[in-house]
Amino acid sequence: MNFLLDANTFVEAKNRYYNMPVCPAYWSWILQKHAQDLVASIPMIGDELKAGDDELAAWAKNNPQLFLEVSDASTQECFSLIAEYVAAQAARMKTGAVEDFLSGADPWLIAKAMDTGCVVVTHERHHADVIKKFLIPNVCETLGVRWMNTFDLLYQLEARFVLPEPT
Repeated sequence: MNFLLDANTFVEAKNRYYNMPVCPAYWSWILQKHAQDLVASIPMIGDELKAGDDELAAWAKNNPQLFLEVSDASTQECFSLIAEYVAAQAARMKTGAVEDFLSGADPWLIAKAMDTGCVVVTHERHHADVIKKFLIPNVCETLGVRWMNTFDLLYQLEARFVLPEPT
């Protein structure tokens, strides 16, 4: 696997530019790239997606293979490193930021990427001075994990959603 997708990449696509009925090719492309061992996500992200009551929730439920387990020992060790890092930052962060971060999917996504050498794909942006919450790009950069956004992923994997020529 080369790329791990954050929940916001799915939700943003569904709500905006790759709406499922408008651009079904995007969703097929994700599954195709997963079958080629290029993209995946983790169960906590799947759980977030499945919690909805819409076509994205149904899609996530119908594609459990997309979500890689994080229960292996090496991912757990990486999670511990991330937890140590964010705990060390607690004094400069808003009260509760450490707990909020560690209780969500983001540290697990980063841990899986750290363990496997994958790139995290997220719509979050790096903001060095943020103190209200931990951002995926900030944590990734500090810990040496690569990250990018969905559009960079599409360019990197040379995605093409092309209509057939009219006959």
